[in-house]
Amino acid sequence: MSHKIAPSILAADFGNLQRDCEMVNNSQADWFHIDVMDGVFVPNISYGMPVISAINKHAEKTLDVHLMIVDPDRYIKTFKEIGADVLTVHYEACTHLHRTLQAIKNEGMKAGVALNPHTSVHLLSDVLKDLDLVCIMSVNPGFGGQSFIENTYNKVKQLSILRKESGANFLIEIDGGVGTANARKLLDAGADVLVAGSFVFKSDNPTQTIADLKAV
Repeated sequence: MSHKIAPSILAADFGNLQRDCEMVNNSQADWFHIDVMDGVFVPNISYGMPVISAINKHAEKTLDVHLMIVDPDRYIKTFKEIGADVLTVHYEACTHLHRTLQAIKNEGMKAGVALNPHTSVHLLSDVLKDLDLVCIMSVNPGFGGQSFIENTYNKVKQLSILRKESGANFLIEIDGGVGTANARKLLDAGADVLVAGSFVFKSDNPTQTIADLKAV
């Protein structure tokens, strides 16, 4: 299976959001990655439901919504209504993770879990077969443009081994500091989905940059 590229819309030009959405539509990207931050779980605020609804009007590809918020259960149904196809919650924000995953699936979305850099992949052992996606944070969540954390490669390898041993079939997504310099090493470690924000949208030719990531 060819790996997926998910440009992070947080790094797009919000004054030209439709233009940037159409660029992603017309590129080799597979998903739109949408980061939702509440200023509580992470020290930043991104965008809420109206902006995601606007993105959904123009997006012709999978909406991969990453919730960096406390108490995500309150909004599961709402995110389905505004177009989310994949909904990822943070392990660190969920008191009853299994229940949250089931609630996401019951709304007809794919269910994902994100892990902060300090969180061990082994903490997911009891829910591996309930997952469609595991998002490994390769930077500390909350801000774009951060440096890649080198221990990520080890975490991806460990998670890939857990996936194989358990017979689960979730995708492994990497979010933060991803570019052509480290993409191949991440894919070799077991990654399936690469999220790239600043690397794509701050490049001179975002469409070509996406193609380069896809061709790695």
